[in-house]
Parts: sequence; structure tokens; C-alpha cells
Amino acid sequence: MNNSTSNISDQISIRKRAAIISLIVGVSMFVFKIGAYLITGSAAIFSDAAESVVHVMATTMALYSIILSSRPADESHPYGHGNVEYFSAGIEGFLIAVAAIFIIYEGVVAIITGPELKQLGIGAVVITFASIVNLLLGNYLIRTGKKTNSLTLVADGKHVLTDSITSFGVIVAVVLVIITDIQILDPIIAIIIALNILFTGYKLIRESIGGLMNELKPEMLNQLAVKLVSIKKDYWIDIHELRFWQSGDKVFIDFHLILPYYFNIKQSHEEENEIEAELQKDFSHADLKMHLDYCIPQLCSFCNFAKCTVRSAEKTKSFEWNVNKLTGEPIYKRTLG
Repeated sequence: MNNSTSNISDQISIRKRAAIISLIVGVSMFVFKIGAYLITGSAAIFSDAAESVVHVMATTMALYSIILSSRPADESHPYGHGNVEYFSAGIEGFLIAVAAIFIIYEGVVAIITGPELKQLGIGAVVITFASIVNLLLGNYLIRTGKKTNSLTLVADGKHVLTDSITSFGVIVAVVLVIITDIQILDPIIAIIIALNILFTGYKLIRESIGGLMNELKPEMLNQLAVKLVSIKKDYWIDIHELRFWQSGDKVFIDFHLILPYYFNIKQSHEEENEIEAELQKDFSHADLKMHLDYCIPQLCSFCNFAKCTVRSAEKTKSFEWNVNKLTGEPIYKRTLG
């Protein structure tokens, strides 16, 4: 097993372990929270328990997604199974939104009928404990997701952090009710918390749709452009039509590169292999498909290759190698246009 294969296998194991930990913690927190709700009758605590139900369902989906996305490409899925992570994040966002709507409904009912609260001190202790646990878990999942390029874990981590924020809000609600004895505050704060949860669900759904539609990620595009400029060689005459899309932890990159016309096939493909190896230092699972173009005499005035023995003109013109140029049209269109 080579180092690349070993690294991929290690990342898959790390993802699975993180998802399993998230699932175990999620089930445990739900048991604690539903117990606190049954003891107190608090709508705010119920909203927190409902959020934990979604956490368990979503993490189950996340674990399945991670297992499926780790499968190698096959005849039916030549680009692999990574896009399932976008579906997973979208479903998680939808479940979060459903939970928020249900919490709002229960809060409105509690306002109309009047809440009946009891033993709020016990509830506050339970929710405080759950909030701290979820805060630690959420940060762990996001950190692990970024480390292993897993959108699913990052989405799950954001959801867990939302759960933690929800719990803090519940603590505020319970403490206020204990201090003021104004019980109507409980369902009102539950509704406010639900609106925040609803917004989180919307953001996850939006990110999922963006991923499935191969929406441009400006930060990644800029990182990719900076990397290409940093490794640029003097015989690279022009790069244009830079494109990329992401599927799970893989980044599929393609662009056109103009090289001296007298480079043979072996030289050109060695160049492609070197570029891909450099890109994989920053994008660990980069898959490069490069279209090779040959130079024409009109490009000599743009060419930096001092050792060229067949140039028809000296270099007299320059252009900036930046994101706009790399993603735009070839430089010869400016020359011939």
C-alpha cells in the first residue's frame, strides 16, 4: 500500500470514528434532554430535545454517507460517490428546518394554553451539561471534517454547535423563569431559539444545493490560482479556462496550458504529472485533466522562455497571472482579436 492509499484509508477511518462518536453522544444527549422535559414540562427544554432527535437522525445519515462516499469509483460512478455528502447535508438541513417548525408550533400552543412548569432547577443542570458536551463535540466534528475534507462532518458539526447554542438559550429561558416566575417566557424563548435553528437548516440546504450544482467557491478558486502562479515555469506561455468542481473530498481540476510547440508528447505529459503532484500538496485528492495547447508565432512577444531557439520576436508584452486571467480566455485572443 503506497502512502497516498494509506492516507486515504486513514482519513476514511477518522471520518467513520467521528460519525460514530457523534451518533453515540447524540443518543445520550437525547435521553438526558427528554428526561429533563418530562420532569419540567418546559417548552424550551422540549425544543432542545427535538433538536437532539434531528441530531440522531442526521448523524445516522452522515455515517451512511461517509461509508458510501468512501467507496472507490466504479463503472456506474466513474467520478466516485462523493456527491452523496451533499445529499446528506441537504437532508440534515431539511430535518433541522422541520424540527424548528415543530418547536414553533409547540411554543405557540404553550402560549395559548399556558405553560405548566416544575422542577426547573433539575432541567437547568441537565441542559447545561448537554450544552457543554455538544460544544466540545461540534468543534471536534468541524475540525475533523476540515482535516479530512468531509462536508458531511462539517455539516454535522455545525448542527451540533447549533444544538449547543439552543441549549444555552434554553438555560437562559429556564433561569429567567426561575428568577421572574413569568412562565410565558419559556415558550417565547423556545420560539426565538427555533427561528435560529430554522436559519441554520436553510444555510445547510443552500450549501447542499450549491455543491450539487457545482457552484463556484471563490476562496478555493483563489487558492488554486495562487498555487498555479507559485509553481509557474518560464516556458508556461499561458493558462486559461481554469475550472474545478468538488465531489466529497476530491477536487476535479481542468485548464488549458500553452507550451512551446516543439515539446514532444512525453515532455508535455511529464509536465501535467508534475503539476498534479504540486496541486496535491494543497489539494490532497486533486484530479487534474489538462488540455495542452501549442504556441504560435504571435505569442512570442508574451513568452518568458529565454532559452527558446525558435522565437520570431523578443518578449515585449506582459500580462498579470491572476484569477481573472486564469479563468478567462486565452492570451492569443487578445493578440489576434
